[in-house]
Amino acid sequence: MAKRVVVFGAAGQLGVELCAELRRRGYEVKSFERAKIDIANGEQVERALAEFDPFAVFNAAAYNQVDVAEREPGAAFEANALAVRNLALACRQNDARLVHFSTDYVFDGTAGRSYTENDAVHPLGAYAVSKLAGELYAQAYLDRPLIVRTSGVFGPGGMHTARGNFPELMLRLAREGKPIRVVEDHVASPTFAPLLASRSIEMLERDLDGVFHCGGGEPASWFSYARLIFEKAGIEADLQPTNEREYRTAARRPKFSALDNARMRECGVTPMPTLAEAVASYIQARQSA
Repeated sequence: MAKRVVVFGAAGQLGVELCAELRRRGYEVKSFERAKIDIANGEQVERALAEFDPFAVFNAAAYNQVDVAEREPGAAFEANALAVRNLALACRQNDARLVHFSTDYVFDGTAGRSYTENDAVHPLGAYAVSKLAGELYAQAYLDRPLIVRTSGVFGPGGMHTARGNFPELMLRLAREGKPIRVVEDHVASPTFAPLLASRSIEMLERDLDGVFHCGGGEPASWFSYARLIFEKAGIEADLQPTNEREYRTAARRPKFSALDNARMRECGVTPMPTLAEAVASYIQARQSA
């Protein structure tokens, strides 16, 4: 009999890929979007898991409006922290593994290098605090949660979601023919959603637990990332570098939050490809959609 798994946040870029990859691997998947179940409601979560009795639960649901979170920190905390507490409690009740996705924003970006799992965390704003709290709740209620930190997720699902993703934003702006200004002094490790999904499932199948970084294959500034998107798409765009001083946002963001996938390497998990390969895969998927 196929192992049962539950995916929360199934309509998002990562959730879509998790469901597809899990089914490819022969799992019986129960997927939930927010319209079906609100994970901030503990009773709904407990009832859903009790009825399905899953082997594992993947939580790809999140409040990720970083700037809006500064105006409504309570909403961010409810979705990213208290909801994870509900999931952890329900997983403990049902003896299910929890795979929870977190963010590079738990770091402050002052190290000037890619962060490993052993580096101290220091969130800079309401969104980042809520995501770190979610990690802590998972660790507080479960003996062996699998917490996967990632960065700048982009996947084919972004072509169909309301908020899109960075590649879709860049391609839309290029079509409009206007100058495109992108910060060159903020560095992350943009991560291709299909690969994030497959590596996370691989970690679960290897019975790993604890905190893992699963960022894209290398650090990249948002400006260099944008340039790569246009290059792989074969598009000429008026791309101009800018910086944090010119592009102020409501929330403070870490300037260098790239992730070093140190534990993945140590545990022999399949490595992530370069960003150029990932962007090329995205453009190919987009063209064949």
